[in-house]
This record gives sequence, C-alpha cells and structure tokens, in this order.
Amino acid sequence: MKFLHSMIRTNCIEKSIQFYTKGLGLQLIQKKDVPQAEFSLYFIGESEDAPMIELTHNWDNRDYQGGNQFGHLAFSVENIYSTCEHLMAMGVTINRPPRDGRMAFVKDPNGISIELLQAGESLELAKPWTEMENQGNW
Repeated sequence: MKFLHSMIRTNCIEKSIQFYTKGLGLQLIQKKDVPQAEFSLYFIGESEDAPMIELTHNWDNRDYQGGNQFGHLAFSVENIYSTCEHLMAMGVTINRPPRDGRMAFVKDPNGISIELLQAGESLELAKPWTEMENQGNW
C-alpha cells in the first residue's frame, strides 16, 4: 500500500495554490480539467513520487466553510521559526505559535489546519515565539 494524496475542496483556488507553493514551498505537479463534470484538479507536492494534496475546484463556485470536515495536514520543515516568519509575511495567522521550537499550526485559505513540525530536534526556545499566544483554533 502507498499513500497517494489527500483531497481538499476549494472555492479559492488561486489563494490555495499560492499558500501551498509560495508559502510551503511545494510544487504544482499536475492540473487536470474535467469539463464534462465542470471541475479541475490540481495536484501539489514535493515531487511526482511523493504523496500529494489534490485541490478540487468545482466550477460552480459552491461554498465550503470552516474546514472542519478534515483534521489537518502535517509538514516537516527545515526551520520552524523561519517558516512561520515567512508565512506571517504573507499574511498567514499563526494559530499555534512554535513556543516549544518544535510545532506550529496555521490554516490554509480554505480553513484546513496545517501542522508544521521541526525536522530533527526542537530548535532552541526563542522570542517572540515563546511569548506569543494562540489565535483562534486549529
């Protein structure tokens, strides 16, 4: 058995692609339009051989709210602090700051919770992260 992908329905495809590519550094691997069913699929990941995120965009722009139909996606990052700084500069809220030098949570433009985990050992505790409060939920 091999894990292939997780699917997220989105009504904000451009923002979603920007979040996963520019924010998290993944690549848009493949796009597939299905005109007869009026939807497009966008496969995003590290490579064609790695598990991917399938963003599904229905052309009727139906409404999806809250993101609570899905738990979270988890990503290993090289430096949790610089990743969070980068996302904040893009206007992303850090819902659970990496106070422990190890773990943070943010949300994608669809309200899907994203867990960021420090690769290897936890980083040394540092300000402002140790002083930041949680925002919202994750």
